[in-house]
Amino acid sequence: MNPQLEGIEKLAGTYIFDVRVCNKRLNINRFFWKMISAEWRQRFYDDPSALMQEAKLTEYEQELVLDQNWIGLIQHGVNFFVLEKFARVVKKTNLEIYAHMRGVSYDEFMQTRNVPNAT
Repeated sequence: MNPQLEGIEKLAGTYIFDVRVCNKRLNINRFFWKMISAEWRQRFYDDPSALMQEAKLTEYEQELVLDQNWIGLIQHGVNFFVLEKFARVVKKTNLEIYAHMRGVSYDEFMQTRNVPNAT
């Protein structure tokens, strides 16, 4: 194990994304990276199941995508920066994703921010 990560398991809510995880989850991360292409996005809109099968996502990964299970995707090893590309495709903001990851509504999440009149 990387000595910089020693003790990381004690930090609740911390999910390692290192070179090992990157290599292990390269396929699903590439799937999300390709969301930068208008053609890929359109194919996702038209038939997400067919595109995910073509991309060779596992059944579990397909379920995570279809459910928009943000925290599940992170725990599975998806890089947040490519996940953001998918979020835009399904018209979600980072703040909505953060709320989901915390298991609260967007409004509840915004009340935890130091933003006057947040809604």
